[in-house]
Order: sequence, then structure tokens, then C-alpha cells
Amino acid sequence: MKIKNTITILFITLSLSVFSQNKAKTLLNQVSQKVKSYDNVSIDFKYVLENTAEKIKQETKGDVVMQGEKYKLNILGVTRLFDGKKLYNISTEDEEVTISTEKDNDEGAITPSKMLSFYEDGYTYVMDIEQNINGRKIQLVKLTPIDSKSEIKYILLGIDTQTKHIYNLMQIGKNGTKTTLTVNSFKTNEPLSKTLFTFDASKYKGYYINKLN
Repeated sequence: MKIKNTITILFITLSLSVFSQNKAKTLLNQVSQKVKSYDNVSIDFKYVLENTAEKIKQETKGDVVMQGEKYKLNILGVTRLFDGKKLYNISTEDEEVTISTEKDNDEGAITPSKMLSFYEDGYTYVMDIEQNINGRKIQLVKLTPIDSKSEIKYILLGIDTQTKHIYNLMQIGKNGTKTTLTVNSFKTNEPLSKTLFTFDASKYKGYYINKLN
């Protein structure tokens, strides 16, 4: 009898796990399809980095405009401009521009151009809890890297169940560091300047230009 009960429990647990994975996949697909339907996305966000053991807590705000793979990100006094081929890190404080490729700098990382679609490859996922935040239903999806060597322990992706937009992203590192990105404003199909993602060297005369490749 005990063996039969154990088998039954295992079967139910497995069925619930598969059901959770299927629901999570369906929800993530809806988010992906919604995002890909937009010509561009503009986001204002809050970014928090915490490590309790190291007594570190850093909060900042930023904004990013994305169109396909191209993006312009402003955070911590630095502008990161990716034109689809080259990545420009522009620091007005240091009067320096570093030119590289996104792949060289962020391979394996969740970059702005991947932020709304990174979960499509390299993760397993299951449904987590649903939260009510200021009247909005936010469904959390837990993503675990398939690569066991990843420095990421897991990610919790908060999705607004009504709009199918990403509300927040919480990344838990194996070193105990927690980073949280919360979307304050999510705008789509805004009129953009044709030169928004183009680096104009004339604006940075006197800056040190550091070419990594």
C-alpha cells in the first residue's frame, strides 16, 4: 500500500510540475509575442543591487530605448549605445568612450537587447506565486539556468497578467548578490530620431577613445 501511495504522490507531483512548466511557457510566449509586435520600447526603471553578507545596497534609476537589437541605455552616469554592431560606453565624467562589441562585453549576460526575450533560451521555468501590487496582478515565473556553471542561481520574472508586459526582474546570484530591476514606465511605438542609435564622434571632442578590438 505504501509503495502504491508513493507512486501516486510521485505521479501527481510530476503532473503538477509539467502543468506548471506548460503554463509558464504559455505565459512567456505571450510576453515574447507582445514585445515583438512593437516597433520600439521605451522603459524607465529602478535598479537595486543588494548583498546582505557584504553589507552592500545600491539603488539607482535608469532609462532605455530599444528597437530590435539596437538600444540606448542611461544608468549610473554612463550611456551605453548599441547600433547593432558596435557597443559604445560613454562616460561624461571620465570623458572617455569605449568601443567594443556587445558580445565581447556581455556574453551570457542579460543585456538591454535581451532583457525582454532572454528567457527564450538557456533556462528551465516554472510558475511561482502571484502578487497583487497596487491593484495589478503580477505573476512570477522562476527561471533556472540550464548551464550548471552559470553564476546565476535563479531569476524571478514578474509579468503583468493583463498587459503581458514585464513588471520586474529579480536575479539571484550564487554569491548571494540580488539585483532587482523594476519597470516604472513602459512605453511603446514612440517617435524616435533616426540618429538615436548612431554614435556621433563630433559630440565627444577631447574624449579619450578606447577601442577594444
